Amino acid sequence: MTTLQLYFTRRSTFSQRTRVVLLEKNIDFTPIEIDLSNKPADFLKISRYGKVPAVKHGDLELYESAIVNEYFDEVFPDPPLLPRDPGEKAIARIWIDYANTRFVPAFNRLLRGKDRQEQEQGRREFIEALLYIEQEGLGKLSSDSSYWLGDAFSLVDISFYPWFERLPLLSHFRKFELPTETPRLQQWWEGLRQRPSIQAVANSTEYYIESFTKVLGEPTAIGTSQQ
Repeated sequence: MTTLQLYFTRRSTFSQRTRVVLLEKNIDFTPIEIDLSNKPADFLKISRYGKVPAVKHGDLELYESAIVNEYFDEVFPDPPLLPRDPGEKAIARIWIDYANTRFVPAFNRLLRGKDRQEQEQGRREFIEALLYIEQEGLGKLSSDSSYWLGDAFSLVDISFYPWFERLPLLSHFRKFELPTETPRLQQWWEGLRQRPSIQAVANSTEYYIESFTKVLGEPTAIGTSQQ
């Protein structure tokens, strides 16, 4: 069997996505945790952008988590993490793109905004994204099932997962809580966090708060406001 090496960092959201995929598919791999502040030369030869995750699978070298995850789903097809129907797969990809281009930037703007104005813009955008997911995503696609696309766990669930694990950061630093108008979303997250693959790559709330306090400072120094 061809050796598969995964370069990752523990706190990387995108690494967590790929680690969940590998665990769900029960793929044997060699984990190589790296320090992004001191990137080893062999890693930089594989990850042209110097980002994680990066994968070496035989002679093939890959980076960018969305691409890596779809590669694994095609090369290791069981269990499938994307629908096989082309139309359904296209819808799944639209939601993965929404996670990457709408949801994640809003989260980051709220948490990491350079000033109050940018943080409040992020707050508005993040609430808008959450409500959109509640109504147009889980409200229409899941049919009250456990996962985004119904009964089958998918790359869509995986694409959103890491930022829900980091919601305590928004609570701690920005006094933000999930809107009460998102019951499906909250139910989805409560179920998802019990999945073994999610638990295997999860970090504690204390880990995140300690890590981000070094970057953001204490909440009182940031000037947060109650939602």
